[in-house]
Amino acid sequence: MRVKFILTLIFGIAGLALLLWLGFWQVSRLNWKLDLIADVEARIQGDPVAIPETPTWDAHRYLPVTATGIADDGVQVFASARGQGAGYRMISVFETDGRRLLLDRGFRRQDSHTDFNGPAEITITGNMHWPDELNEFTPPPEGNTWYARDLEAISMSLGTEPLLIVARTVTPDLYTARPVPLTTEGIPNDHLGYAITWFSLAFFWVVMTSAVLWRIRQRTL
Repeated sequence: MRVKFILTLIFGIAGLALLLWLGFWQVSRLNWKLDLIADVEARIQGDPVAIPETPTWDAHRYLPVTATGIADDGVQVFASARGQGAGYRMISVFETDGRRLLLDRGFRRQDSHTDFNGPAEITITGNMHWPDELNEFTPPPEGNTWYARDLEAISMSLGTEPLLIVARTVTPDLYTARPVPLTTEGIPNDHLGYAITWFSLAFFWVVMTSAVLWRIRQRTL
C-alpha cells in the first residue's frame, strides 16, 4: 500500500504540474495576443499617409492611406455582414497618380440593385490590406461575382497592381455600398477561456488525487 500511495502521489503531482504549465502558457499567449491586437489597432487608427510606391505585406499591413483618384467598375465578392444579411463586397478599380489599384468600397446588400456606375472622382481614406480568404472549398468566380477577395487573381483580371485598400471614408458618397473598415474584431482571442479551463482541470485533478490518496491511506489503517 505504501508503494501504491507514493506512486499515486507522484502521478498526481506530475499531472498537476502539466495542467498548471498549460494554464500559465495560455496566460502568456493571452498577453502576447493582447499586445498584438493593440499593435494592429494602433496601425489601423494611425494618421493617413500617401500610398507607398512599393508596398509590402510586412512593412505596410493595415497602413492608413489617403488618396484622390478615379473609381471605376470592378467586381463584387459574395459576403455577409453582421445585421445586414447576405450581400457583396464591392471592389472597384481605383486610378490615382498614374497607378491602378483595387478599392474595397464596402458592403452592399444582396437585395439592393442600385450601385455606382463609374468612372467618378473620389477622395478616400482607408487601410492597405492583403486578405487571406481562399481555401479548397472556394468556388471559382462566376462572371462579375467572386467568392473570396483573391487579390492576385482579381488584380490580374482587372489589370491593376495587387494592392487592395479597404475604405473607411469615400467622398463624395455616391454609392449604396456601406464602408466596412478594418477592425481587430476578427482576430480570435480565446486564451483566457483556455487558461481558465486548464486551471479548473488542475483544481479537479487535485480533488480527485486527494480522494484517491485518502482511500489508499484509509485502507492502510
